[in-house]
Amino acid sequence: MSKIDLLNQLVADLSIAFVKFHNLHWNVIGEPGERFKEVHEYAEELYDMLNENYDEVAERVKMLGEFPPASAKAYLERTKIEELENRDYTIHETYEHLRDTLEYLRGLIADARNKADEDDDFATVAMLEDIVQDYDKHIWFIKQALK
Repeated sequence: MSKIDLLNQLVADLSIAFVKFHNLHWNVIGEPGERFKEVHEYAEELYDMLNENYDEVAERVKMLGEFPPASAKAYLERTKIEELENRDYTIHETYEHLRDTLEYLRGLIADARNKADEDDDFATVAMLEDIVQDYDKHIWFIKQALK
């Protein structure tokens, strides 16, 4: 895949992950003492981060003279993110979905970063490295919560 293809894949996946994380935010449940409120608010923090990443990557595609996908149809045709059913999700399930999605996105971001590096596209490399750093922190946090 080209750098633009990878970035556009990322735009589509971030869009669908944003919706997925909203689903988890709205539908997380917990037994008393399981920190429902913290997980509910954490999912919100993560979808806010995804939204910022989504906009930043799409704008970078435009700066590179290309068009990012910009419709739900285009996102659904391209995404590799699995959508979730509308149902209750336990705190444990919520963390697992958050972790798995962030790990997938991190891998895609690393691939796009490496392709940008091959193209000597320093601005894209720097942007993606900043995003990876944030994802690494959140993946670590979630893994610790799942222990």
